[in-house]
Amino acid sequence: MKVTIKDIARLSGVSITTVSQVLNGKGKRFSEETRQKVLKVVAETDYRPDYFAKNMINPQSKTIGVIVPDITDLFFSKVIEGIEMYLNEKGYVILLCDSHHSDEKEEHYMSELMDRAVEGIILATPNSIALDNLLELKQHFSFPYVLLDRGINKREGGNILVDEYAGAYEAVSYLIESGHRRIGMLANDSRFYKMNERADAYRQCLSDHQIVWEEEWVVNNAVTIEGGYLATKELLAKTNVSALFCGNDQMAIGAYRGIYEAGLKIPEDISVIGYDGLDITQYLTPSLTTVYQPAAGIGQAAAEILVDAITGSYHDYPNKMFPTELIKRESVALASQITT
Repeated sequence: MKVTIKDIARLSGVSITTVSQVLNGKGKRFSEETRQKVLKVVAETDYRPDYFAKNMINPQSKTIGVIVPDITDLFFSKVIEGIEMYLNEKGYVILLCDSHHSDEKEEHYMSELMDRAVEGIILATPNSIALDNLLELKQHFSFPYVLLDRGINKREGGNILVDEYAGAYEAVSYLIESGHRRIGMLANDSRFYKMNERADAYRQCLSDHQIVWEEEWVVNNAVTIEGGYLATKELLAKTNVSALFCGNDQMAIGAYRGIYEAGLKIPEDISVIGYDGLDITQYLTPSLTTVYQPAAGIGQAAAEILVDAITGSYHDYPNKMFPTELIKRESVALASQITT
């Protein structure tokens, strides 16, 4: 049976108020004998304060709500890692929710999190928020929040973005510099992962190098390992490419399987580049060339902005743009070395 503050008061022979003040470090007006009596009973009963009851006295819950569109997505796993590492250092814990890309679930979780007295919310969303701007959103929800939304919801501050266009352009340029002219792309046309900037950079880079883009070179599917596998099978069944730019690393991992089943080898028959820089990609055979973006750093930045907003350090959310980096590994070969 759980020991309550009433039990501590009864066993100590003092009032509930006295116990509460002693446990919250506000019992200076009590004698040392009284303090020690209360603390002795607490130790003997292994008493743990009811967190929500405690917060009726101290409204700081030190809890942050985090909503992501897919907790199984390896990219968001790293974002969550960055959020949690920063918040833990500041004494916060997180309540994690998976919206499954649903705006209805987002609204449900935001309501649920507010009922649980979180001090703020980090919302990674593929959706356009119905309210016109951040000010209205803040007034509606009445507490701090940060959006991770790829800039879908237009606002003057609080944008945490990655220079996706530059990263994709550099990746495709590297393939072209390696002699490739028939370059496919695995993309996605769903709401969160439209990959517009990556796809635009892919097409523009081909155009800048006088390469006529063919529609059959691009296949859309889910941004998962299975999606990459299925997209690769579809692509290789209808056309021949010597290189493949994948919209993210998970699709690239699936592409490895699709290429293998087609009887081809990487990079001897086809070169592959991913996007995200996930740790797992260095352990593939061959290791995957990829565009690194700091997923954990994105999460940390969101958490830092939110904590600063909660503590009143500033009222205007800053914008932050992260650069990308092309990590060259073993999955790209010169086109002249392609065997088929």
